[in-house]
Amino acid sequence: MNKKSAKNNNPLNTAPWRYYLVLAVIALIYGSLMARTAYIQIIEPEMLQKQGDLRSLRVAANSVQRGSIVDRNGAELAISVPVETVWADPKIIMDNNALAMTKHWQALADVLDQDIEQLTARVIDQPTKRFIYLERKISPAMANYIKELKIPGIHLRKESKRFYPTGEISAHLIGFTNVDDKGIEGIERMYDDVLTGTGGAKRFRKDAKGRKIEIISVEEPEQAQDITLSIDQRIQAIAYKELKGAVQAFKATSGSVVVADIHTGEILAMTNSPSYNPNNRRNTAIHRFRNRAITDIYEPGSTMKPLTALTALEFGSATANSIIDTSPGWMRLGGRRVSDPINRGKLSIEEILTTSSNMGTTKLALSVPKDYLLTKFFDAGFANSTGTNLVGESAGMMHDRSRWSQFELATLSWGAGLAITPAQLTRFYMALANGGIKRRLTIVKSNGEKTLPQDKERIFSAKNSIAVTNMLETVVDEHVPKAKVDGYRVGGKTGTSIKAVAGGYGNDYVALFAGVAPISNPEVVVVVVINEPSGDLYHGGEVAAPVFSRVMKGALRVLNIAPDAQSSKTAHKHIEAKHPKTTIALGAHHA
Repeated sequence: MNKKSAKNNNPLNTAPWRYYLVLAVIALIYGSLMARTAYIQIIEPEMLQKQGDLRSLRVAANSVQRGSIVDRNGAELAISVPVETVWADPKIIMDNNALAMTKHWQALADVLDQDIEQLTARVIDQPTKRFIYLERKISPAMANYIKELKIPGIHLRKESKRFYPTGEISAHLIGFTNVDDKGIEGIERMYDDVLTGTGGAKRFRKDAKGRKIEIISVEEPEQAQDITLSIDQRIQAIAYKELKGAVQAFKATSGSVVVADIHTGEILAMTNSPSYNPNNRRNTAIHRFRNRAITDIYEPGSTMKPLTALTALEFGSATANSIIDTSPGWMRLGGRRVSDPINRGKLSIEEILTTSSNMGTTKLALSVPKDYLLTKFFDAGFANSTGTNLVGESAGMMHDRSRWSQFELATLSWGAGLAITPAQLTRFYMALANGGIKRRLTIVKSNGEKTLPQDKERIFSAKNSIAVTNMLETVVDEHVPKAKVDGYRVGGKTGTSIKAVAGGYGNDYVALFAGVAPISNPEVVVVVVINEPSGDLYHGGEVAAPVFSRVMKGALRVLNIAPDAQSSKTAHKHIEAKHPKTTIALGAHHA
């Protein structure tokens, strides 16, 4: 072998470029790995952290049950009961070919009262989705049945459902929630934030075997609060029963009853008819959800005459013993006629209220300046909210214009030309009976808190308010026997108004009665409105007064208020003897 061949076969003589190529490849690989590591750890570390969290981080939610609504005595009006929701995981269903279990799916469709084709189509149309609601808030019995079907991908989830034990009796006041437990109407909507609360959550990390290895954070739940209403469900039930019976008996379109505590402004009952079942609202017309006691406005008719009389007493153009000459029983104001059914001659203010004389009320109204009369109507709370803050409350309709004709002032004096809610009428009679102090109405029970200055206001003198309240007892005793309550002295005033239509008045009526008891120490005010009674009976004394009597009787007994029928009017008659009646001629007072 020659020297040249030996030199070529020597492994140490391999071309150096191969060696450098290998080093370059290794350096490139290490450089790429270092660059990638630097990029991940320095420039974009969040992505890997997110991926890691998806595999190990878990959140355990802690839901909070919606608060209850109870009456003043703790009776439950709205509660949350445990239910379950059926949901599907289409991906699991498709991966396990669960749709082949046709009998099981038919059973599922039957128990959910759904069409099987539509039910399965929801899964087929979204095969990769991981969550679909099939039915919300089913009963435990249905949930157990579905659980036994053991269909892969069909799951149950615990939720709560709102239940209203009193049903239609308190439906308008309490309202209801939607399927997600959000308040939609009534108290449920008004206090939705308070009743809802906030759920808690615990964030923790798990290892590959599912064991908790680290608690990251804990958010404590904020418990929902219960709402205690001023309503007494016993009185509410009495009011609803009597109202519903009257609406049906007189074939009326609707009706409302409001009962309130004269001294606190607390609403003890507020009910309407027709009502609805809040536990099953299917096929219920939307107009039935309306709380007519605060949303619907009516001309109050003769229930306003005590306010007109009180205004004249306050101004001083008349006294409690004044005699007003209403002869000849009619008069013309600006070409328009004001009249009584007959010539009643000379009447005292008490007799004007007892006979419901339009002539007498008109003369009282025209004896005071226009602005003074209007101010007293506004002071009584008309054209303003009552303070309940209930959803949908109307402020009514009371014009505040500069020009009023004498005829318009006359009609205003007997309750035409303005429109108010039953709640507003309640507030006025409450102010009249408690000595002239107007209070805000409240639907939440007061717990002995101090009354804020803005929640009460003196609008009439105590002397004149008490005088008119005593006159209302005579109105009931001599003119409205159907409003009497055995064992109690009762005062009140009827009202019958014709419903306004476009261009004037139609043929439908509204029957009203507003009253207080016991007269010796007024405690309770009750207002009854029957809208559009049919047939021959439509006056307030015939339609609304009997409802008032029965509701007032029930309220007085529930509240354990002592009868006062033995209290005589001796003191009242003594005052009359001491201050004899005098006849005065009332003329129009021009502002």
